[in-house]
Amino acid sequence: MTVSNSFKFIVRTYALALVLFSIFRVILLATNLDTIVQTSPSWTVILKAFWMGIRFDLVISSYILILPALLHIVSQFVGRQPVWLHRFIFYYVFVLFSIAFIIGTVDIPYFNQFNERFSIGAFAWVDSPSFVLSMILNEPTFAIYIVPIVGSIYLFYRRFRSIYRRTSTYTRAHRWPVAIGLSVCILLGMFLGIRGRYQKKSPIRVGTAYFSDNSFLNKLGLNPTFTLIKSYLNSTSSQYAQIDLMEPQAAIAKTRAFYNITDTLYTSPIARHQGHDTSTVSPNVIFILMESMSAAYMNSYGNTQNMTPFLDSLAHESLFFKNTYSAGIHTFNGIFSALHSQPALYRQHTMKVVRDYDGISRALKRYGYHTSYYTTHDGQFDNVEGFLYNNFFDAVYTEDHYPSSEAKTNLGVPDDYMFRFSIPHLNQLAKNQTPFFVVYMTSSNHAPFYIPEYFKSKFSDKKEQVVEYSDWALADFLTKAKDQPWYDNTLFVLMADHGRALYPVYDIAINYFYSPLIFHSPRYIQSRLDLRIASQLDAFPTTMSLLGKPFVNNTLGIDLINQSRPYVVLNADSKVGVIDSVYFCIMKQGGEKLELYRYQEKDLRDYATEQPVKAQQMAEYAKATMQTHQELIQKNHTREPLD
Repeated sequence: MTVSNSFKFIVRTYALALVLFSIFRVILLATNLDTIVQTSPSWTVILKAFWMGIRFDLVISSYILILPALLHIVSQFVGRQPVWLHRFIFYYVFVLFSIAFIIGTVDIPYFNQFNERFSIGAFAWVDSPSFVLSMILNEPTFAIYIVPIVGSIYLFYRRFRSIYRRTSTYTRAHRWPVAIGLSVCILLGMFLGIRGRYQKKSPIRVGTAYFSDNSFLNKLGLNPTFTLIKSYLNSTSSQYAQIDLMEPQAAIAKTRAFYNITDTLYTSPIARHQGHDTSTVSPNVIFILMESMSAAYMNSYGNTQNMTPFLDSLAHESLFFKNTYSAGIHTFNGIFSALHSQPALYRQHTMKVVRDYDGISRALKRYGYHTSYYTTHDGQFDNVEGFLYNNFFDAVYTEDHYPSSEAKTNLGVPDDYMFRFSIPHLNQLAKNQTPFFVVYMTSSNHAPFYIPEYFKSKFSDKKEQVVEYSDWALADFLTKAKDQPWYDNTLFVLMADHGRALYPVYDIAINYFYSPLIFHSPRYIQSRLDLRIASQLDAFPTTMSLLGKPFVNNTLGIDLINQSRPYVVLNADSKVGVIDSVYFCIMKQGGEKLELYRYQEKDLRDYATEQPVKAQQMAEYAKATMQTHQELIQKNHTREPLD
């Protein structure tokens, strides 16, 4: 019976694909051995993660093979196959699996950066393809991933060609009832493979992979092509463009209650007057957004490698909010939330749309400040330049302003050069007696890594070297700043754009958000350690309070000098976390599924069923604040009209 050739074709191709997909899973496991060592899972759990991976790999393989299998079966019954159809089936299968293998390779460095499997979020920078490609090509460690791409495609081509040749002989079937029965079984088996499960009403979902309390092994079982397709389908739904977590007016009412907002004089429902004019001077303000500066790098948080000696010493000489968290996991989240004190909304790229926002630049412009922003690289990336110019920045300095010889990678110039380049500009503003607000966005702690020859590190690992260099560049800038006429009259505010996914314990890596918030000024600030939880959103209102400048706060940030917040919301693209001093709540599926952990002890026990009220309170806070921000955007209330 010739239909058996179809069976052989399907089974052998499945086996080949599953072996290659599993190799990618082994590589991902090998690049995260530190996580495995830390959590010490049993071999049973590891093997179950691989079994789960086979299930997801079967889904993708089934989607790819269902059409070729159907054509193959029909050809067996007809007894012949046109040459063009023969070639179509071969190249159809080869090309689609090759794309899946490329995604599987790209997924490895993507996961190691974001602690998430490959998704539509990777295409947030699709409008800057040359910049992204250059960034990849300039990082030598990325070159190693060419090996699995080329190797997997080559192996699949060679082996699949052999399989196809052996199973593509066609003679008309004679035992039709048996042939039809076998064909139906083959197709039913493939449809079952597409569903990924048979015992439930719904097909396999991303959540199916979460079978244990080990976050990494749960994600290891996923197939990156599956997560990419699912995230794309989710992104095309109306819920992606505009979140729908709570009825807008209810969200606003809850947010006003959470933030104790009683003002009714303004257009925006969250706008309120804050502060009192307690100063007759206008100190300069310098924001330094430190690329990927996770708290886990610092001695102040228990790291014993002494990678950030300057930042640690500065923290002890400053107003140091130790328990601070960033709003999101991307640099554009950090820039937007630090300057405009608004949360991140899942995968929305807020700065891609040029919209008017209240924030620190507008508030300080009203007091006569000159506002400028310095980045090491292309100002068009993430639409930073256009967005900032539209939001009260007088100058944006980018790679175009530096000598081309100083640009070492596609991330532009090293941090210390950017700092040195800016000093004459600040000196001129000081000479003109113009108070200034300056924002620096460092980048050296981001691949492709570059370390100047004149900096000598005590570490051998490149990732540790760049952290040490980033710290040294900060020290070099502050040392040089002390010799400038404006130093004594300047408030320095240091925070990370986001952290890094180091030592993940839960499905959302806390260290990706955990970062320092430092207010430094020997003249205006008394050193103090503050252990209350704080958000990146609070930098702007707290700065205005320290300056003694009243303002209209039309944001979701608070003045940490005079207020405290119950929770901080952490946005991880597809999931949202809510944290306080004891509990960490993870919201999935738009808040329909909640997990609750005692994160200080790294406790893996989920307390959501034992303490449902606490979990719901934390989720309600996140939903209300995020929905309120969405409503401000929809109603064009992101900038309060002022006289």
